[in-house]
Amino acid sequence: MDGVFRVTEVVRYLGDVLAEDVILSGLWVQGEVSNLSNSAAGHTYFTLKDEECQLRCVIFRGSGTLRAAVKALRNGDQILTHGRVGIYEVQGSVQLYVDHLQAAGVGMLHRRFEELCAKLREEGLFDEGRKRALPALPGRIGIVTSPQAAAFQDICRVLAKRFPAVEVVLAPTLVQGTEAPAQIVAAIAQLIAIGNVEIIIVARGGGSIEDLWAFNDEAVARAIAGSPIPVVTGIGHETDFTVADFAADLRAPTPSAAAAAVVPDRDALIAQISAFRDDLQRASAEYLGNLRDGLEVEHRELRQRNPLRQTAQWRQRVDDQLAILVERFAHVVGLQRERLHGRRAELQLLHPMLSLNRGYALVTDASGIILREAARLKPGDAIQLHMRDGSATATVDQTVPARGGVGIHE
Repeated sequence: MDGVFRVTEVVRYLGDVLAEDVILSGLWVQGEVSNLSNSAAGHTYFTLKDEECQLRCVIFRGSGTLRAAVKALRNGDQILTHGRVGIYEVQGSVQLYVDHLQAAGVGMLHRRFEELCAKLREEGLFDEGRKRALPALPGRIGIVTSPQAAAFQDICRVLAKRFPAVEVVLAPTLVQGTEAPAQIVAAIAQLIAIGNVEIIIVARGGGSIEDLWAFNDEAVARAIAGSPIPVVTGIGHETDFTVADFAADLRAPTPSAAAAAVVPDRDALIAQISAFRDDLQRASAEYLGNLRDGLEVEHRELRQRNPLRQTAQWRQRVDDQLAILVERFAHVVGLQRERLHGRRAELQLLHPMLSLNRGYALVTDASGIILREAARLKPGDAIQLHMRDGSATATVDQTVPARGGVGIHE
């Protein structure tokens, strides 16, 4: 019959539809546990319900990572589960195949905590490079906490013991509840507005994650990161971490530890100053002793170098040096005179008049340029013949090239 389907076809069709749905293929579901049971095969079955509806759930035996959570599961627990929605074909029922579960309240808070940390870390609010060093000797410290809290008394006690000279300014605020984040932000702004606060401590005693949740608020983290005054957090116990801790310039494990971190120990300072004083006295005595010894050495050298005692010796040295200079100068002058005589003799040998005296003549053209080669002349050129006792003018009739050994070559 057309249009009639078998039950199996319908159920499997519904299973395919659920499997293809993007949302139902992986979602978080919160509710109360009921009808909890374990099968002989090791599978865990329960129902998640709220005020109006319920949803069957199953955790298969092979889900090893859920073993501890399944063992602690009880009817009435509020839990947060993750898994896919599908069809149990045998019964044709819709159920959630769980792959993760956790306590609902704490689980949601942890998830929000991780998401906010990831967001602010991406923006650079937690970068170590932006964290500032604390002043070594602060004069005024601002405290952001509840005045009724034990944390405030602990901080004041530690500050009074370690460094009583410091002044404490309290900016009171709630440290728990829905109104606490806005008050914490306002308290930080109040301390910044005062103008002479050098360090801010944001503190709260221990508690559950819900009790500390005000310090996981985004506005609080941004107020701490944006403070122009260094901020130290002391929130909860050593194992407690909040977003405010990551945004602060320094995270202390407790309020008392935060107080100890922002001021020096007075007794340690006194001991350090005493040690510095002793070192300075020793160094001064050693320095003055070295100066005294040096002064005595200089005094002895001055006596030895008395100008009156040295004058005769220096005069004799000057006379000796002068005699040496005169002797060396006379020697140099004699050498230069001999060299000059030698140069003069060489010049006389090279003087052209000596060649003219031997019967040679010097030939120049009409402009007086000496002629060395016959090839430069042509018939009709006027030349000058310079001889020992005068000169004569001549005209070239012809030029004859030198042959064999005839002619003079340089």
